Amino acid sequence: MSAPAIEFKGIRKRFGRLQVLDGIDAVLGSGRVTAIVGPNASGKSTLIKCALGLVRPDAGECLVLGASANGGPEYRRRIGYMPQGAPLPDNLTGREVLQLVQGIRPGEETDEDLLHRFGLGPELDKPVRTLSGGTRQKLNAAIAFLFRPALIVLDEPTAGLDPLASGILKDRVREAVEAGATALLTSHVMSEVEVLADDILFLVDGKAHFHGSMIQLQHTTGEQRLERA
Repeated sequence: MSAPAIEFKGIRKRFGRLQVLDGIDAVLGSGRVTAIVGPNASGKSTLIKCALGLVRPDAGECLVLGASANGGPEYRRRIGYMPQGAPLPDNLTGREVLQLVQGIRPGEETDEDLLHRFGLGPELDKPVRTLSGGTRQKLNAAIAFLFRPALIVLDEPTAGLDPLASGILKDRVREAVEAGATALLTSHVMSEVEVLADDILFLVDGKAHFHGSMIQLQHTTGEQRLERA
């Protein structure tokens, strides 16, 4: 496996009486797409938030791009995050949202490729509150890729996107990874995972039940389709 982009070492997290993560150990290679899959309430989103520094584990350590997620926030500058249904400011236009984000990181080179591919130009001068859910999701995706991140984190990335926009986003993810980035995603759409993922981390009740390549999963289960596997 290539040098690790993310290392989860004995990650445990409890919310009240609920043990959400129960000793997750996994090393995610760089330059690959890893999909975290599993049933509802299996701990997928919480594990991603540990990597983003948005949730602090009760035990264990998470290393992201060589830095501790429990340390300072500087490593996050190398991450592009596309949350599910990002709460964009309703009173701003799409263009103002982009300017706001760029203002937080002045002087950094930006990549507006997805804005053009999605044809968002005419929509950017409209207030966010007037945009459709799909258009908001396109803007959300464009922001995730805006600063050419080394690590791209995608939570249900194609939710609300039409088939054309979904294809554009999948192509952009693969292009970024082929150029050296790493991608981490969650999705309930197994056909999407089949197209995008190199590796699978399968969680059930906060524990890792499988972590390996798609090829290994197919060989282990004897199934060619991910849903069956």
